[in-house]
Amino acid sequence: MTTMETLNEIFRTVFDDAALQIKPEFTADDVAGWDSLSHINLILAVEARFKLRFNQKELLTLKNIGDLHRTIEEKLKTGK
Repeated sequence: MTTMETLNEIFRTVFDDAALQIKPEFTADDVAGWDSLSHINLILAVEARFKLRFNQKELLTLKNIGDLHRTIEEKLKTGK
């Protein structure tokens, strides 16, 4: 399973929407129910699933799902 496919599964779980299909350009405005609380739940779910941790700087630079995907890929590649 690719990183994007795994992310899509996480989004479906967090937002309780089995039909949700995320795209790299999506932001919180594109996903029903994506508010500040669900954002925290999303980040925690991503960290748990990929066994990584985001720092504050990384979180502040995320503008869309594509940014999240790239950050995950970089962290997995470098082991940081």
